[in-house]
Amino acid sequence: MSRKIAFILVGMVMLIMLAMPVYAAPQIGQPAPDFTATDIDGNEFTLSELKGKKVILEWTNNQCPFVVKHYGSGNMQATQKAATDKGAVWVSIVSSGEGMQGNVTSEEARAIMTEADAHPSAKILDPSGTIGHLYEAQTTPHMFVIDEEGILAYAGAIDSKSSPNPKSIETATNYVLAALDDLDAGRPVATSQTQPYGCAVKYSH
Repeated sequence: MSRKIAFILVGMVMLIMLAMPVYAAPQIGQPAPDFTATDIDGNEFTLSELKGKKVILEWTNNQCPFVVKHYGSGNMQATQKAATDKGAVWVSIVSSGEGMQGNVTSEEARAIMTEADAHPSAKILDPSGTIGHLYEAQTTPHMFVIDEEGILAYAGAIDSKSSPNPKSIETATNYVLAALDDLDAGRPVATSQTQPYGCAVKYSH
């Protein structure tokens, strides 16, 4: 390979890298990364349009044992109801890539919701992983709580017990509800960041 061709190839790689979007990692106390997507019912969803409401983002994969723990026990549904009853918007996001565990169609996602009696405000399929990488979502579940000003107030696990045993829920601290309680009371969120636990998000390779 001639030096001229090598320079051209290096230049092309640099241009491609510059053209790729660069996302800042989500930071507690900073604006939550904005995104626009279409939910499973064909409705456009834009996070920044929800200012004035608290928003919970939940990464999910119906085949993950830890997701099964929280949905099979009814804990996730109860957390959804408690949050939405307070006026919060709950968004479930599936970032499983095509051919990966948990990847579903809109029709399959609706059937899963019906079977589990789940009631998120919106469910979004993210097979490209764009939203997942934007939030650096690591596990299913991985939870994010955003306050009325669009500021990220909590990120991490749903609760304090990482065991796959559903019985552990009985003695666990629900970090999502605790964060919402703090926000409702006008207090700083006492536990604003924890280590998420569960199955790794099945991003496309």
